[in-house]
Amino acid sequence: MGASLALALLCSSMTAPALANTETAALSAEQTAFIDALVEQHQLDRTRLQQLLKSAKVNQEVLEAIQRPWEAKPWHQYHPIFLTEKRLAAGVAFWQEHEATLARAEAEFGVPAEVIVAIIGVETFYGTYLGKHNVLDTLYTLGFHYPPRATFFRKELGEFFRLTEEEGLPATELQGSYAGAMGYGQFISSSYRHYAIDFDNDGVRDLLTNPIDAIGSVANYFAKHRWQAGAPVAVQLSATEANAALASEGLKLNSTVAELTKQGLQVPANVSLTPESKAKVFAFELEQGHDYWLGLQNFYVITRYNHSPLYAMVVHQFSQQLARTKQGTSSQ
Repeated sequence: MGASLALALLCSSMTAPALANTETAALSAEQTAFIDALVEQHQLDRTRLQQLLKSAKVNQEVLEAIQRPWEAKPWHQYHPIFLTEKRLAAGVAFWQEHEATLARAEAEFGVPAEVIVAIIGVETFYGTYLGKHNVLDTLYTLGFHYPPRATFFRKELGEFFRLTEEEGLPATELQGSYAGAMGYGQFISSSYRHYAIDFDNDGVRDLLTNPIDAIGSVANYFAKHRWQAGAPVAVQLSATEANAALASEGLKLNSTVAELTKQGLQVPANVSLTPESKAKVFAFELEQGHDYWLGLQNFYVITRYNHSPLYAMVVHQFSQQLARTKQGTSSQ
């Protein structure tokens, strides 16, 4: 495009943000510094990065979606989105189809098959919904046009550039979530680079189209975040005043079972917990009142996948539904 034509378009119909998205537009000083750092730190190809950034477009839908996440809903509105008979049936079918792979993942990493199946079901309905947003545009939008999370998403954009180069992925074509997550398990770029594994030994770490690699990678992710094999995830508590008083915000397990017990924690009589185990009381909002749960180390590990107690609880409850239903179908 000639300079005179570009100027005419600018004066007649093109806004400044739109011009910034054309392939001939100059990069901002901020974007140039971003590229300089990637080239210096990781020896990435400058020309490739420049071309990719110049081709990226601001996605308004992404900006709107990130400001109204599902995890902002109260529990009584959140869990019905995921805990459905349709998702349960699909999960059991997925488990049956990949039973040998899931058993191998559980044996190698100590993560129960039902937890892996629950994660993939909650994230993408077993590969049915992989995301509708161009990942490059998404990360560019959030990294350079969403100040509240710019630092995080700019880092993820750098990880995306590294990932697509290392794995030979088409950087301009990949689709994902409004946060730039991809594939069966919805891994963001940094997680893909650090936790994806080639679980079928075909020489490729493919989380986009290969459920076997996705199963192994989800299990590896949990293991690397210190999943405790054979340990409980959470314990439902009665809605007593003592338990309610112990509920608090945040995710970190800042107390032990013994310390909470001294403060009045009331655990069901049929539940035995190690006194030294880290724990935290969570309150989940119902239409009237709250559900109270004692989250343990494995509950916290689930929040490393998505930093929300609602997410961790829905994964836990879905995994339990899956295990009961799968056992029932197996015994028939």
